[in-house]
Amino acid sequence: MESASGPLCSILVGRFGCRVTVMLGGALASLGMVAGSFCRTLSQLYLTAGFITGLGMCFSFQSSITVLGFYFHHHRALANALASVGVSLGITLWPLLSRYLLEDLGWRGTFLVFGGVLLHCCVCGAILRPVATSVAPETTEEAPPPPSKAPAPGCLAACGRAIQRHLAFDILRHNAGYRVYTLGVMWMILGFPLPHVFLVPYAMWHGVDEHRAALLISIIGFSNIFLRPMAGLVAGRRDFAGHRKYLFSLAALLNGLTNLVCAASADFRVLVGYCLLYSVSMSGVGALIFQVLMDIVPMDRFSSALGLFTVLESVSILISPPLAGLLLDTTNNNFSYVFYMSSFFLISAALFMGGSFCALQKKERPGKPAEAEGAITEVPSEQGLMVEDSRGSKKQLYTEVMYVTSV
Repeated sequence: MESASGPLCSILVGRFGCRVTVMLGGALASLGMVAGSFCRTLSQLYLTAGFITGLGMCFSFQSSITVLGFYFHHHRALANALASVGVSLGITLWPLLSRYLLEDLGWRGTFLVFGGVLLHCCVCGAILRPVATSVAPETTEEAPPPPSKAPAPGCLAACGRAIQRHLAFDILRHNAGYRVYTLGVMWMILGFPLPHVFLVPYAMWHGVDEHRAALLISIIGFSNIFLRPMAGLVAGRRDFAGHRKYLFSLAALLNGLTNLVCAASADFRVLVGYCLLYSVSMSGVGALIFQVLMDIVPMDRFSSALGLFTVLESVSILISPPLAGLLLDTTNNNFSYVFYMSSFFLISAALFMGGSFCALQKKERPGKPAEAEGAITEVPSEQGLMVEDSRGSKKQLYTEVMYVTSV
């Protein structure tokens, strides 16, 4: 639910702003966890801790990501990386805190404590500086044409245009880079979360102690606390400003190759080394996944583009664990095949995105000189240099010769 509520979050951001949406999300997330502590059936837990809390976390998370794009321009990559450090802290501390609270307070008391923790999202939202989401910095990528100002022929047409705008279908149709990136991330997500789910069972299946196996996830989270800001510093350099999408593809490729190390051996020392290598590539993916999206679409449409992006991503998140479980059933619980499957999705997605972005860039290069040459037409005349624009009107300029070149 946290990813599937993206379009609704984009509507709220456009109507009320990021500040109010974050506070609303914190209140809903807290309410869902507190109400979940009083549940007596599984269906009630689905409604409270699943639906309501997931909806609130979606509002808080996506709004905070959106507001970063408006706060920062020159150091946006570093800002995204530092903001994603909170995910690493959660990966490190949340399992330890959950285990401690479950032993002392039980699951109902744990839900109450988590409800109080999530209520702090309201405080975080209150200190956000309001921004005008309709004004955005320029982007160098292909952008969809502005919406038509012609009057709507009817209510259904108006509703259709509103849905199309908030679901970013117009961006998906006109922006080739957005299409490539969205499809590539969807395919990548089919394999990316699998190590987080199956690493501990894989280690325990090979005889590693339960506490030492759980420590592996904490190693990944702790390493990302330091590696993600470093990835943001590298991606924020001017030399890499136009190549962040290739850096993201490279990080996904390395992530897939790293999973092959885990499948080769289940010795605890090898698994610790795997976690450290995995953290390097994971930090690049985590630091760049939203930054690349900000580079591809205009910031005034980022909220809508992020909404559709997370909806499609949620489809992959829902499919991935059951698909891995089906593979385990057919291979008699051989966890190595899960890591092979994860590597396949990550490597193929990285090659698809890198190759597609390279093809799009080569396709755009020949068009730029042609556009520059076709922008004006020089017509020699006895009176001097005449310039004919696209409408056919002629204007007299200076008699000196001007040469139009493209950089």
